[in-house]
Amino acid sequence: MAGTMLAIMLVLFALSVPVAVAIGLAAIAGIEFFTRFPLIVAAQQIYVALDRFPLAAIPFFILAGNLMEVGGISRRLVEFARAIVGGVQGGLAMTCVLTCMIFAAISGSSVATTFAIGAIMVPALKRLGYPAAFAGSLQASSAELGVVIPPSIPMILYGVATQTSIPELFIAGIGPGVLIAAVLSVVVLVWCRVNGWGKQDGEGRLGLMPATRDAFFALLMPVIVLGGIYGGITTPTEASVIAVCYALTVGLVIYRELRPRDLYPVFRKSVITSSVIMFIIATAGLFSWLLNRQGIPDQMASWLVATFGSPAWFLLGVNLFLFVVGMFIETSASIIVLGPILQPAAAQFGIDPVHFGTIMVVNLALGMVTPPFGVNLFAAAQVAETGIDRMMRYLPVFILAVILCLGVITYVPALTLALRDLVYR
Repeated sequence: MAGTMLAIMLVLFALSVPVAVAIGLAAIAGIEFFTRFPLIVAAQQIYVALDRFPLAAIPFFILAGNLMEVGGISRRLVEFARAIVGGVQGGLAMTCVLTCMIFAAISGSSVATTFAIGAIMVPALKRLGYPAAFAGSLQASSAELGVVIPPSIPMILYGVATQTSIPELFIAGIGPGVLIAAVLSVVVLVWCRVNGWGKQDGEGRLGLMPATRDAFFALLMPVIVLGGIYGGITTPTEASVIAVCYALTVGLVIYRELRPRDLYPVFRKSVITSSVIMFIIATAGLFSWLLNRQGIPDQMASWLVATFGSPAWFLLGVNLFLFVVGMFIETSASIIVLGPILQPAAAQFGIDPVHFGTIMVVNLALGMVTPPFGVNLFAAAQVAETGIDRMMRYLPVFILAVILCLGVITYVPALTLALRDLVYR
């Protein structure tokens, strides 16, 4: 049954059927032809998949990110980051990485990070002589931090799908996120010096104190959101609501760049984005339920344990598999379908579920910047007004840098778990 469902899903993908529809149709075919369940069970399980309190955080974090973009918060974060690192050759490119890391600590979405930060950074990079394709590739790669640095929508999905603590996943993402940001920063600094780019990057930037003062309320946002979660004051869902209220207050009252007439387009955009993700969650939840009813996760876990024999080889095999999957299948769907299948096998090898979840998220995030279906890639190309074929000249270097980080994250568990153990153990 599982093989037939997978084949149906892949054929539908090849026919350009939307991801959520393809997964749902494959699951319905499995119910109709391989079980005795009535089709009404599909509607029931779709409801069950969405009837989970932590999922309410997703639309609120998406809305908070969109409010930040329109309300002037993202622009001030850019100026703050530029004040810190913009004075060196290649500093503006490094500013892109640093700003994405800060913005990711609020929005939880890589696509939102691409548009919000890219709309400011990419034109600035092009204006100072950076190639448009390089700027687009840098923005797409840096925005990957949106799903690694907490709060992270894919981490919420993994936590819900595998019954893993979401706050622990959030805090475990800090170390890997900082590592990726640091490696990307070193790469762009070296690259800029080799090519002679960015010699005028320091022109027109604010001093550190004025930039910090101007961005104070923007910088306070991740402190409030993440501080509430790690301090045990709020759940991630409650923190997402606080993020929306704070972004509204700062944009409307303090910065006054968010006007009442801007609210309808922002809410509309957020609803559309949230609906797409929720539709994928609903159908992927049905697909996963059917696989679980047939005992596929346990069978797959036993096969993986027998095949790989050691945690190191298992993690290598999983990383290669997820890298290929991420190139073709949307990240949210991959996590919901594959998380419950792979996590039991990881548990049999003694791999911490939080560590394994972080590996999955970082790996599948690579799929957002790899052809043929990388969503960040298309978003960044749109922002940079360039073609993906031109971006491919620069993109492999950034991808290799993140793969190097993934190797460290995979085989050095302390990078992921040390902070988690310090706070929660």
